This record gives sequence, C-alpha cells and structure tokens, in this order.
Amino acid sequence: MINSTQASYFTLSAYTDIGLLRYLYFIIIMFIYCSIVCSNLLLIVVICMNRSLHEPMYMFLCSLFVNELYGSSGLFPFLLTQILSDIHTVSASFCFLQVYCLYCYGNIEYLTLAIMSYDRYLAICYPLQYNSRMTSKKAFTLIVLAWLYAFLEVGVMVALSAPLQLCGNIINKVFCANYSIVKLACTDTTVNNIYGLLYMFTMILGIIISILYTYTKILRVCFSGSKKTRQKALSTCTPHLASLLNFSFGCFFEIVQGRFNMKHVPYMLRMFLSLYWLTCQPLFNPVVYGLTLTKIRIICKSLVFGKM
Repeated sequence: MINSTQASYFTLSAYTDIGLLRYLYFIIIMFIYCSIVCSNLLLIVVICMNRSLHEPMYMFLCSLFVNELYGSSGLFPFLLTQILSDIHTVSASFCFLQVYCLYCYGNIEYLTLAIMSYDRYLAICYPLQYNSRMTSKKAFTLIVLAWLYAFLEVGVMVALSAPLQLCGNIINKVFCANYSIVKLACTDTTVNNIYGLLYMFTMILGIIISILYTYTKILRVCFSGSKKTRQKALSTCTPHLASLLNFSFGCFFEIVQGRFNMKHVPYMLRMFLSLYWLTCQPLFNPVVYGLTLTKIRIICKSLVFGKM
C-alpha cells in the first residue's frame, strides 16, 4: 500500500487465482481474439470494396466493425500478456491509456447504435424521403461526430482521474477501469462523481431515450402499415435490436459489478461478466449482421467460397 500519493504502477489482483489454467485461458482468449479480428476485418473489406454497399446503413456498420477492432486491440493483447506473466503490474500511464481506449470503445458503440436506430427510423417512417434526409455525406458526418464526442468525453474523465492522490494501487480486475482507480483515492472525488453522473445522464440515459423514441415511432408505423412494411421493419430492426440488447446487457453487469460487492458471486462468473461487454459484442455483431443482411451474406459467400 502507498500513503496518499500518485501511483506509479497498479497491481491487477484478479489474475492471482488462474494458476495452472493459464495456458487453457491463453488458448481460449487467443482463439476469441483471432475470430474477432478475422470476422470484423472480412466485413470491413466487403463493405469498403463493394460500391453497392456504399450506403448510409453499411457506413454505420463499417464504423461499428472498426470500433470492434479498436476496442479488442485495447484489451486482448494485454490479457494474453498478463495471463502468461508471473507479475501482474502495469504502469499508471499504460493503465490510464487502457481506460481511455476501452471507455472510448464503449461510448462509440452506444453512439453508433443510437445513430443506426435513427437511420432505421427514417428508412421505415419516411421511405420516400430517406435518400434526401440521410445522404452518405450526412452519415459520414454523424460517424465522425460520434467518434470525436467519445474521444473528448472520455478524455475529460481520464484527465480528472489521473491527478488523484491514491491510498492504494491494487485493482481487483483483469483490466484497468476508471471507477476502480477513483475508489482508491484519498482526496475529495466530488468533481469525478459529478462528472460521472453527468456522463450517465447525457450519454447512457440520453441514448436510451432517443432509441426508445425512434422505436416507438417505428412500431406505430408497423401497426398501422401493411404486411410488407412490417416485414421490412422486422428484417432491418431485428439485428440492430439484438446488438443493442447484447451490449446493454454487458454494460449493465459491468456497472453493477463496479458499484456493488460481488464477492458472493463465483470468481469465474465475475470475470466472465466483467469481460462480456468487451468480448461478446465484437463476436456477436459480425455474426448477426453477416447472416441477416442479404447483400453482405451473398458477397461474403462469394469471397470465402468463390463465385458460382
């Protein structure tokens, strides 16, 4: 323990129980990481190389897949190194860098999903005006704004946490998390807490309200429209809703685990839930969108198996 000073390194205590299973964990995580990189890269190449997919919906998907690679790269190489290492310490600068990368990933993911719900709202509720309301230029602008907003918001959060005087340097997780660091502070963290609450309301609550609003409008059109309209809404909204619920599920357990005492929960389950929002979404999205969107599915088949 250190007495009210800035930590030069942090110890990740969650690795102490892996024992002889480290090699099994290493193989599993390496397989997951390779699957994420290959599947997301494949879909990025498919979208970028085919002009027929240069439409707003596929531009948003491409942003989503790029973000999956970005978030995975901030976690998996670090996990693999730590699993094989006997000393589970990281420098403070690297720890804050990882916090920045992972939280930016989470922000961009939610913002992109919110923009996609707005895109589906325009496509279903205003089909005749969709091409004028959602142009490729507007889609690109929304993507850039989402990334910039996430980088700025998380940057402020890290800038508030980095100067804190700490009374400890042990983080009970397998990766660096901002709230875990703030809990170690000896000094007043009122500013951090206020910013955290503002972050929760503006980011999470704001996005949830916007998504609920767009889907309320979509459902209203579906119930009052024809069978064809309902089928179109179902085919385009189902993958998006599945992705949104999957990511929200993972974020919910990460927030709960950070704020409440979860020692009564088995260790392996805690680790799985802690990593869920960072691992399952990058695996889930390529499968869902690759299988449900006809254009992408056909082009992927031709690339992998060759043209008929």
